[in-house]
Amino acid sequence: MSHVPKMPALIVDDEPAILELLAITLEEMDLAVMTAASLREARAAIAQAVPLFCLTDLRLPDGSGMELVRLLHDRHPQSPVAVITAYSSAEGAVEAMQAGAFDYMAKPIDLARLRRMAEQAVALAGLAVTPASAATRLVGSSPIMQRLREKILLLGRSNAPVHIAGESGTGKELVARAIHEAGPRSDQPFIAVNCGAIPEGLVESEFFGAEKGAFSGAVQRREGLFAAANGGTLFLDEVGELPMPMQVKLLRAIQERAIRPLGAARELALDIRLISATHRDIGQMVAAGQFREDLYYRINVVPLQIPPLRERVEDLPELGAALLARMARAQGRPAVTLRADALAWLQRYPFPGNVRELENLLERALALHDGPSIGAADLQPSGTASVLPASAEGEDAAMDLDAAEARLLRETLERVKMDTVAAAHALGISLQSLHARLQKLHLEERP
Repeated sequence: MSHVPKMPALIVDDEPAILELLAITLEEMDLAVMTAASLREARAAIAQAVPLFCLTDLRLPDGSGMELVRLLHDRHPQSPVAVITAYSSAEGAVEAMQAGAFDYMAKPIDLARLRRMAEQAVALAGLAVTPASAATRLVGSSPIMQRLREKILLLGRSNAPVHIAGESGTGKELVARAIHEAGPRSDQPFIAVNCGAIPEGLVESEFFGAEKGAFSGAVQRREGLFAAANGGTLFLDEVGELPMPMQVKLLRAIQERAIRPLGAARELALDIRLISATHRDIGQMVAAGQFREDLYYRINVVPLQIPPLRERVEDLPELGAALLARMARAQGRPAVTLRADALAWLQRYPFPGNVRELENLLERALALHDGPSIGAADLQPSGTASVLPASAEGEDAAMDLDAAEARLLRETLERVKMDTVAAAHALGISLQSLHARLQKLHLEERP
């Protein structure tokens, strides 16, 4: 195992037997070790030498291991901290990860898991804090995007579950992939699954796998998505669409860090980073009894909000140029630019479908235009040239955008005789996104 010698790992536990077991295991991995049985001894050890990483029990005779989590996170963020808890479902583990711990381990100690955790901690300690490749693809210099990229780099240094919230088309999978690439699991699998796209009767076998003959039609052994992601990251998109029985099984898999494939005699130990996402308000779903509160608590350890495109219109010139350059390269065409009138049109457009809709608009314009630049007329689908106000600058921006979007949606629906599938296709957005925008603007029942 490659590591940064010979900075010592710090182990903190008041049980001599556990302290000795942890120390021997890490020393067998060719790591130098410091030990402490209390907060006071741990602080003295840190003052003597900044640890490569720290593994601390949460319950110590003179306080809580949370104090060490915060101390190292604030003063020595390059030194990862993991915590030991009495139970895998203990609230302290979630609280510790929210405070900056990169992972947790439950008693009794699983030595194989301890070794994997130590390897990840060593990798984190030596990980250069540089932008992940996927993070660099999150184009935009607005303050909100700069903060998002900073958060991605920080989240890459943790195993804490992240829940990404944001409207359809904002790039939630790209953000999840960036978090994966910013951490020590970047060379391991990144498995993305849309929970709403799996038939309810197949969710369990898709997630956990199935042995041959486990159910009617299981003619061969099937590896599940959890097993495929083992060692890496599992991204559950639209997690709010999971049926309630599957939410119970997902919660158990997260808590126990193990799964049992259908028809299997033994459980399979898991080592995955879980990232989830949805365009829905999971908090409201919990209040309505549509999503388990205990599962929400476990997946929402670190919430991350992705801004809609209309809240960062200053990024449109840079984002439009990047998308057009990529499309032109893919088609083997010379570079194409956006004219000033096109940019002005885009900056007044409400973008109910966010970046995905911008990409669709530009792709359509590029396909129908072979000149060196694209103007406002090239961007507007037939019949929508007048949907935006001629002068948006003199009115309240939020009201302007809502009014423009409502008008665009009404005129598009009227043009396709209220066929929502055709309207979504014409707008370049998903049917799900269209229904969400209609509901938000109170247009669901209007002609």
